[in-house]
Amino acid sequence: MTHTLREKEKLRLRVRRIRGQIDAIERALGEEQDCGDILQLITAARGAMNGLMAELLEDHVRFHVLDQGRKPTAEQSVAADQLVDIVRSYLK
Repeated sequence: MTHTLREKEKLRLRVRRIRGQIDAIERALGEEQDCGDILQLITAARGAMNGLMAELLEDHVRFHVLDQGRKPTAEQSVAADQLVDIVRSYLK
């Protein structure tokens, strides 16, 4: 995944934020906080994971599915954009 090297620090920061969210869930459970509050923390962590998944999936489509040795056709570019949009919408 050499293409992710350019975005490595950004991705690592996202993972650290997600780790912080997971730690917050663990603390909330240990402190026996309100179920609604814990569910909200879980929802936020899940959203963050889905966002990370969508970003990595988009990179995968653009760098591995489309042939980087040749310029993608207009049809391929549109199809890739549609696929990424559908996945992002599904993961929301």
